[in-house]
Amino acid sequence: MGSSSGLIRERQAGRRNIKVVLILGMLIIAAFIISMNTGYIRLSPLELMYTLLGQGTQKQSLILFDFRLPRIVISVLIGAGLAVSGCIMQGVSRNALADPGILGINSGAGLAVLLFISFYPSTSSAPVFLLPVLALLGAGMTAALIYGLAYKRHRGLLPTSLLLTGIAVAAGTSAATIVLTLRLNPEKYQFVATWMAGSIWGSNWKFVLALLPWILLIIPYVIYKSRVLNVLNLGDMTAAGLGAPVEKERLRLLGAAVALAGACVSVSGGIGFVGLLGPHLARRLVGTKHQILIPVSALAGSLLVVMSDTIARIILQPIEVPTGIVVAVVGTPYFLYLLSKTR
Repeated sequence: MGSSSGLIRERQAGRRNIKVVLILGMLIIAAFIISMNTGYIRLSPLELMYTLLGQGTQKQSLILFDFRLPRIVISVLIGAGLAVSGCIMQGVSRNALADPGILGINSGAGLAVLLFISFYPSTSSAPVFLLPVLALLGAGMTAALIYGLAYKRHRGLLPTSLLLTGIAVAAGTSAATIVLTLRLNPEKYQFVATWMAGSIWGSNWKFVLALLPWILLIIPYVIYKSRVLNVLNLGDMTAAGLGAPVEKERLRLLGAAVALAGACVSVSGGIGFVGLLGPHLARRLVGTKHQILIPVSALAGSLLVVMSDTIARIILQPIEVPTGIVVAVVGTPYFLYLLSKTR
């Protein structure tokens, strides 16, 4: 009797999860369409349809295919990558406040990119496909420093220690970034200022192609490792008792999280809180099993960034607000709320 009732509950949960995925998918499609139709130069739904079918004017095709579509696709990829990165970090550290932005991973990746750009002749001519690699190096070095400082030999990786160490390292890398900006010329300084605020500056198809392989390779790998994340959530001693190589799996998953965050930061700048909000929203909708939590986190993160970027483009037209500011308006109160609820 108990097994049959458990099976029924499992089927009901499965149907509910499918509904959540479908609803989030439809919301992303709706936000995608609204974003294509939104901007300083508006396209009516009919004009949008004709342009998508290749029957629009040259001006309409230029606006849609060269300016808006790449940026929207990048927003979807960035949202998915940062949210899954945050989901991994929360699972590995068992810390509800873990996020690549809060822990300093984003700032480390950003420092590496800005260090390269500051010595490069022009920001517009920087090699696109090299930026994610540089961001990965910066994020990896920062993550290694945080892990080394937060890990206690006899007590493992303590959530509070990880959070405080990450905040301290983030403050240090942010200070280094500010010092770096003092030597920039006006053009590069303007770029750095908007980049640090979370502006999606890589908005052409080259940046999409540079970011897409990282998302397509790493997120399926993390979903494949979802059962390991479930075991790690039980604690190091329990996970080791179940036969999991705790440290090896933790380092592999952290490497995946760092790679996702670094690749996203290389084209999006300092957008924070996506890795915090996406997994928390997903957890409220589908629970804590990472097999479904990871894909739903990716969908929630994509929806958040696409909506924020759309609002950022229209709220003060013709001036464009950095997307990271819109995300921060939502994320900061929620972070303070979570902090007050965390013991």
